[in-house]
Amino acid sequence: MTKKTFATRRNLLKGVAAAGAASALPNFAKYAYAGSDAPIKIGFQVHRTGIGAAYGRWYERTTMAATKVINDAGGINGRPVEIVAEDDGTDPKRGAEVLEKFANQHGCDIAYGTLFSHVVIGSAPRAAELKMPYFVVSEGHHVASGMLNRYTLQPGITDVKSQVQAMAPFVASNLGKKVTMIFPDFAFGHNHRDFFSAAIEKQGGEVVAKLAIPPTETSFTKYFPQIPRETEVIYHVMVGPSVLTFVKEMGEFFGPSAPQIFGFIDSLEAVDLNTPGLEFLEGTHFWEGMPRYAQPDQTEYDKFYRAQVGVDENGASVDDPKDISTYAHMFGCWETLYVIKQGMEAAGYKGPEDRTKLIEAVEAITDMPESNEHPQGAKLFNGKTHQVFGPQYISKVEGGKLVVQHTTSLEDGFYPDEVDYTTQSF
Repeated sequence: MTKKTFATRRNLLKGVAAAGAASALPNFAKYAYAGSDAPIKIGFQVHRTGIGAAYGRWYERTTMAATKVINDAGGINGRPVEIVAEDDGTDPKRGAEVLEKFANQHGCDIAYGTLFSHVVIGSAPRAAELKMPYFVVSEGHHVASGMLNRYTLQPGITDVKSQVQAMAPFVASNLGKKVTMIFPDFAFGHNHRDFFSAAIEKQGGEVVAKLAIPPTETSFTKYFPQIPRETEVIYHVMVGPSVLTFVKEMGEFFGPSAPQIFGFIDSLEAVDLNTPGLEFLEGTHFWEGMPRYAQPDQTEYDKFYRAQVGVDENGASVDDPKDISTYAHMFGCWETLYVIKQGMEAAGYKGPEDRTKLIEAVEAITDMPESNEHPQGAKLFNGKTHQVFGPQYISKVEGGKLVVQHTTSLEDGFYPDEVDYTTQSF
């Protein structure tokens, strides 16, 4: 992605891009299109069970909060939004089956919400066959790489390639250049392996070891002796129910003699940093998609978003301080729903017959100003690759909290287009 590409797109359809706040309507007594009072049905493919369950629970909470705000402000095109949730078990086969249910049983307008990359990859072909727009909140590079299809879009969260490219200069300049990577052995982890290896090499560094961990692994001590002695930085990005075990065992193995540690917060999403056994993380760095802890320069948009979702200044549920959110990822659900709203309103969406108009309207979006609709930060959407670009946050554990040290620019994450979905037929 080049600056020139975005500048050109920005000039084409600037008016479509601005997501203005909807004017509040007291009820749904009047409807803008065809006098319809039928809800717009969004099929929510949610990881309620399986290795993605912790994320799924907070993705669902964020989704319902955003839907309430949208409906309280008049819905979409004057119609209420209804979320139809189905558990995909964080399983690719079930993911495709869930899309079938959305189309043939529930009569949904679109599908939305998927996180884990293998589920996205297993589901996207069926979305195209069903001709159902599929809005994913996944981070994987599979959308922007061109391996999927025109019906699959990722407009609310950045992808791994952009993330690691933006952060590699900080790692190389501040932590070290000889890196051992520890990552999950499926598509998301492979994205990290491939793109960070290339990014750190551009900074004069190298990955000296790559440790792929099976997603079903429950103990990790046997992997740590494989880390070469020359390692200056351990780069870890783990997911699933065993993440706390992973981080604790890493601390027990290294003790006070650990190399520099740079982690993706995926390794500690939904985990309290003050959990006994995590003291060794003090002074280590993490990538965050959105800062878990409210920062001294917290925006009004972040305050609004936290209040609506029910998250306190420490990133925990306001109802239970021990219930830690997946704050670095779940904003993607909130922002994607607002992109869907923006696209449907630009397309004059009335029903499934307008699905292609919806996709074309979203493809025309460019600038996404920082706002209540986009509280994570200002973004740019590339309609050709169906991928959004946004800021990344590098935080340091200080006093048991994550304190932002560096915020990347949008340009830091740009890369050349690898596909132009707009040239594909529907």
